[in-house]
Amino acid sequence: MATALTDTTTTVDLDSKRREIVAQAEAAGLRLVRFLYCDNDGIIRGKSSGINGFADRLNTGIGLTLAMQAFTMLDHLATVDGMGPVGEIRLVPDPTTFTIAPYAPHTGTVLVDMQTLDGQPYAADGRAFLKRMVDRAAERDLAILAAFEPEWSLARKTGEQFDPIDDSGCFTPTGMNIAAAVIDDIVAALQSQGMQVEQYYAELGWGQQELSISPAPALTAADRHVLYRETVRGVALQHGLYASFAPKPWGDQAGNGCHLHFSVWDPDYRTNRFYQQAAEYHLSPLARQFMAGILNHLPALLALTCASVNSYRRLQPQMWASAYRAWGPDNREGALRVASPFKGHEAESTNVELKSSDSSANPYLSLAGVIAAGLDGIERGLALSPAVTVDPHTLDDAQRKKIGADRLPASLQEAIANLKRDDVLLKAMGERLATSYIAVKELDIEAFGQQDDAFEFRQHIYKY
Repeated sequence: MATALTDTTTTVDLDSKRREIVAQAEAAGLRLVRFLYCDNDGIIRGKSSGINGFADRLNTGIGLTLAMQAFTMLDHLATVDGMGPVGEIRLVPDPTTFTIAPYAPHTGTVLVDMQTLDGQPYAADGRAFLKRMVDRAAERDLAILAAFEPEWSLARKTGEQFDPIDDSGCFTPTGMNIAAAVIDDIVAALQSQGMQVEQYYAELGWGQQELSISPAPALTAADRHVLYRETVRGVALQHGLYASFAPKPWGDQAGNGCHLHFSVWDPDYRTNRFYQQAAEYHLSPLARQFMAGILNHLPALLALTCASVNSYRRLQPQMWASAYRAWGPDNREGALRVASPFKGHEAESTNVELKSSDSSANPYLSLAGVIAAGLDGIERGLALSPAVTVDPHTLDDAQRKKIGADRLPASLQEAIANLKRDDVLLKAMGERLATSYIAVKELDIEAFGQQDDAFEFRQHIYKY
């Protein structure tokens, strides 16, 4: 539940914050600070500043070649005009995101905005895209509260082989006990960085974990997901383990989703605009329009939320991963699930979960795309399709067609083709971001199409 939340990036004196974190870094004996960003292929990358130059680089940033936003997860360079060997941008830290990394000695981390040499937002920066969508919502006196809810798998590596740490069952104490030592350190590491753990359990797949943190304003939620991924992977390595957020790390095991929970509030986060006490499922007209916008754009939006070739092995019928464009109350086979509110806290806890989402996505792009689609639903006053209270796969084609519960894209190639035809999402992204993003994904599709399944699984299991 969230009341009186504020997005610190809009309320903090940044000069004062810069001085504060320089003092904090020096007092902690840091030697390096990592300047981190998430690229167009969902890979977390960055450069590090030595502590001696850290104060200056908080203002000037660190240089980055323009080519990096055309890099794929395989470190191939997509052909994008203006993203070659000539030209540079700056990785300029957002000082409100600074934290000491509990998984790397004498190291801090800070998330960055990409800026041009004259200090303007770089048009191919996903974080800038999310900021624009947050501002667009604010123009309607709306604020987005969100939480990424990731699943991930713990594995041991022997030679070139990654194997799950256990073969325990879903929600079993055995699974939790086997992972207890690393989970304990992960929880401590997250909390030391201001991320409060809400739930944890061993999930269905072998070695699979789910650990959720509290919701936050949209930009903070996306920032935290980047730091969460880095923390889980870093702590796991301290235990000699690999943590994989890949959508489908092994073909015979359950996939890893990253369900995206969201709700829309008034600007001071005191009133949940999704909630209406007397309405069906407590969903306000605004909530229904927002959901209708997401469902309307979902065939294209999937290119941002399920963003890898590997994602579509997970998005299959009757795998609880949402293979159909449908919604329903606590329907885990629908793309949108209206989550059961907490008794006595219905107004605060009413929210919607996008199940068609995983951690191969850049969280800034995926959440920004969701906001753009939802706002389009509000602006056009779209009507929400009927709720589906059964597994949509059990309906026949005529029944699904009647309620618009058609099959979602079965491949990244299909989703990208839909994105190229979706003028609302393309306009929201902007030409430079959309062009570079699509080029990166099309090069991925080509590269993996030339390889076998084993290559795909191996590349994804340790890249995400």
